[in-house]
Amino acid sequence: MDKSWMHSDRRSKAYEFGVEAFLNFAVENLLTTTHIRCPCVKCVNLKLFGVGIIRDHVYFNGIDQSYKNWTFHGEPWEATTNASRNVEEDDGHSRYSFVSEEIDMDDNDFGDFGSNPYEFANVIGDGDQPVYPGCRKYTKLSALVKLYNLKAKHGMSDVCFTELLILQGDLLPEGNTIPTSMYEAKKTLCALGLSYEKMHACPNDCILYRKEYEDSTNCPTCGISRWKEGKDSILKEGVPAKVVWYFPPIPRFKRMFQSHETVKSLTWHAARKSIDGQMSHPADSPSWKLLDDKWPEFGNEPRNLRLALSSDGFNPHSSLSSRYSCWPVILVTYNLPPWLCMKRKFMMLTLLISGPKQPGNDIDVYLEPLIDDLKSLWVGIRGVYDAHNGEYFTLRAALMWTINDFPAYGNLSGCVVKGYKACPICGDDTPSHRLKNGHKICYIGHRKWLPINHPYRRQRAAFNGKPEYGIPPEPLTGEEVLHMVENGDRVCWKKKSIVFDLEYWKYLPVRHALDVLHIEKNVCDSIIGTLLEIPGKNKDGIAARLDLLNMRVKTDLQPEYGERRTRLPPGPWNLSRAEKREVCNSFYGMKVPEGYSSNIKNLVSLQDSRLLGLKSHDCHTLMQQLLPVAIRSVLEKPARYAITRLCFFFNAICAKTVDVSKLDKLEEDVVVTLCLLEKYFPPSFFDIMVHLVVHLVREVRLCGPVYFRWMYPFERYMKVLKGYVQNRTRPEGCIAERYIAEEAVEFCTQHLSDVSTVGVPSSQMMGVSKPLSGCTVSIVDQDLLNQAHLYVLENTEEVLPYIEQHMIHIKTAYPKFRKRTKWLQDKHNSTFIQWLRFKVQSELEEDNHGVSENLRWLAAGPNMAVPLYRSYLIKGIKFNIKAQDDVRTTQNSGVYLLAHTMQVASAKDKNPILSNMGFYGVIQEIWDLDYQKFTIPVFRCDWIDSGWSVVLSMPNREYNDVIGDEVLGDVIIECEPFTRGMSNVDTFDELVGELGSQNIRGGCEDIWIE
Repeated sequence: MDKSWMHSDRRSKAYEFGVEAFLNFAVENLLTTTHIRCPCVKCVNLKLFGVGIIRDHVYFNGIDQSYKNWTFHGEPWEATTNASRNVEEDDGHSRYSFVSEEIDMDDNDFGDFGSNPYEFANVIGDGDQPVYPGCRKYTKLSALVKLYNLKAKHGMSDVCFTELLILQGDLLPEGNTIPTSMYEAKKTLCALGLSYEKMHACPNDCILYRKEYEDSTNCPTCGISRWKEGKDSILKEGVPAKVVWYFPPIPRFKRMFQSHETVKSLTWHAARKSIDGQMSHPADSPSWKLLDDKWPEFGNEPRNLRLALSSDGFNPHSSLSSRYSCWPVILVTYNLPPWLCMKRKFMMLTLLISGPKQPGNDIDVYLEPLIDDLKSLWVGIRGVYDAHNGEYFTLRAALMWTINDFPAYGNLSGCVVKGYKACPICGDDTPSHRLKNGHKICYIGHRKWLPINHPYRRQRAAFNGKPEYGIPPEPLTGEEVLHMVENGDRVCWKKKSIVFDLEYWKYLPVRHALDVLHIEKNVCDSIIGTLLEIPGKNKDGIAARLDLLNMRVKTDLQPEYGERRTRLPPGPWNLSRAEKREVCNSFYGMKVPEGYSSNIKNLVSLQDSRLLGLKSHDCHTLMQQLLPVAIRSVLEKPARYAITRLCFFFNAICAKTVDVSKLDKLEEDVVVTLCLLEKYFPPSFFDIMVHLVVHLVREVRLCGPVYFRWMYPFERYMKVLKGYVQNRTRPEGCIAERYIAEEAVEFCTQHLSDVSTVGVPSSQMMGVSKPLSGCTVSIVDQDLLNQAHLYVLENTEEVLPYIEQHMIHIKTAYPKFRKRTKWLQDKHNSTFIQWLRFKVQSELEEDNHGVSENLRWLAAGPNMAVPLYRSYLIKGIKFNIKAQDDVRTTQNSGVYLLAHTMQVASAKDKNPILSNMGFYGVIQEIWDLDYQKFTIPVFRCDWIDSGWSVVLSMPNREYNDVIGDEVLGDVIIECEPFTRGMSNVDTFDELVGELGSQNIRGGCEDIWIE
């Protein structure tokens, strides 16, 4: 049918004839002739009217010119793809709205919603249909989205959700449109979701049955059948032996650009304010800038995507006895701001490799379709619609690095992660040594990273019995690695990684990122296991002592064999039984703020003096802050000093914002720390995880903050995927179906203003202040009340001009004391409250006084009767009084105050110095000052003497959801690598001396082994 009239002048005869032909066509081809969808630019096929009204709309408003395939009016569906369309031919786009906000979408994008456009059209219609007759707040679609949102957020089972739908249907009036089962709900949502592809694979991980193997029935490599073999050994033709679920990323990236808010977030990195010398995002890193410099046409378009890939296996079953392992492959987009980048909503599941066994080094076979799409994304996908700017553009994307634990690092990169050459950065120059009795490889020799003239290089007995003259190895570039694997180097490399098929991959400085999560956890396990002699994690033992003897170092620690038992002299790393109990009691008695970590008390076995069941985040909190506190009074100084330095390093390396100028010093410090550990710990302690610590600063320098490259968010996401499994016999199918259903929900919630998204969780209490307990009303001391009231006034911005006026008033009234700062401040504190009250009263008597309602009630002062609470929520953070914490397993009564105050040398000091001072304290009472129209909570604290207490601040692992880009530009989180009290190595050696030939620790019991 001729549709050229759609572009004609609405006053022309061609337009008039075209409208009549269109209406006749619609009436003839649709079942009903009373109401049809209106295609005008305002209704865009969302509203149904009679033919006469539609004729008026099309004349007055004009027809939607992008509505070229009249699917809503009886024309057969003509599927096209965005890859083949000519952008220049399109001069508009269709818009479909199912609640109140329009979703920008090209008509050809119907292809992203499956093969049946009528199902999608029905869903669009559900956006106009009320959930029950007369309801104006909810439509059928919005109600379903909200209900499914609850299901996803709280992990509701399908059976429970079906029963909830039935109950909702019974509660609502007759004629409601709530689905009656999970099946009906999923059918509706899947019409909005993007599809996935099921690819057959060889059970031996040889090939995917795609491209030239699509019609094969047997694997051309191993000859095994494509089809599953039944229990009777008969092949079930048509039932694949192994399936891979592929979720194409290109249509999902295109959908991201169909949301106004998401497009703005994707270009955040180009619009933000960056600070010289600071890295708070991968956009600040040299790796990001290399892509901009080497391919300027790529870097000049801020909408081009920078990606990271992560993959790891997990057991989808609850039973720990099951060894089933399925492997998701996840993409994250670094264009997004830090508070969105690693969130569940923007983690894109691209591959799901079915079990029961892991793919291992054959993972490249399964990555083929993803790499093909990444190649296409590098070349460019034409015709992607930008909803924010209202234009089409060519989308490109680049993979920056992969993120995996160390075994998976080897699988994806193709490098060896065991044996003499286990370090992928050092390669052939990995400092390794085989321990004859321990039957393992240790990685000692970190002195080669020290300066040439460092005294440790010349020491023999404290290390491996030899001086060190070597230099640190240069990390291999991608081009060097590619040359080695193409020339058949099989010493350090097992294969050529498929990721090298990306033309830019060999030029990237860091292609596979070391995972700080697993490195920190394994190092923590080694330290705790060795100190507390935990079986299976203890790096000390008879074999370790014999290896010292073979190396001719610390020979006085060799084992002494008896008739029934073997005696091991205590080394510098050993704790006495009393010290073990003291360390365990320290952990057992620790109270940390709510949400800081798991309950450490539950991990302590006082009977065995051990820590058991440590998870990765438990190890994170131990290494960041708790371990140095627990060992501060045990061990000899050298070993304690080395462990404390290592903990300080991990605390510094995990900073959210990296000060580039401090990285060189941090790298020097960690090398010295590893050398100290070599001096005071056995060689068996130094597995590959300890060695990899020396390379962490390099990756921070090249890639930016650690929390963009560790596995924490991916581990959490895999727990979400595990929760999708309802049918234990088909775990991957459950995950695939639940994933696309959640995709549809996320797509809908972007356009529902009153629905919180599941993928970007936000605390319901964020920003809320309210009491959490009952109160007792008390008449407090007037002096204390004035002190609290003065603190409120001093910290109220509206009062600051009055403070300046009052200081001028005092100096004028007492000219003899105008230079005595302390006297002026004392006078101000004692008279300001009354002065402000009279000052505000006098201003209120004037016309056009400008005094706000808040200031009026502040000046009047608080009520004498003060409510006292035991617990209070301040901007989403919980605070308790000390008495409340005494009966709880957590503590929320500790506070820190940074105050700009005067420092005096004595009571007679007349020239105090103004500076910022930190005060630590515990909350004794929580007052809620009543100013008639509003209340202000204040804490009455006992301030702690920093000389006898240990104070910890909470380590942060990710950005708060409410942080905005304006805040991020001004906040710099400083993290000093070492405290002021930690002396440098040379000074420390002078203080504690060298161990020399005496390595046996005094005052510690011998270790007896049966």
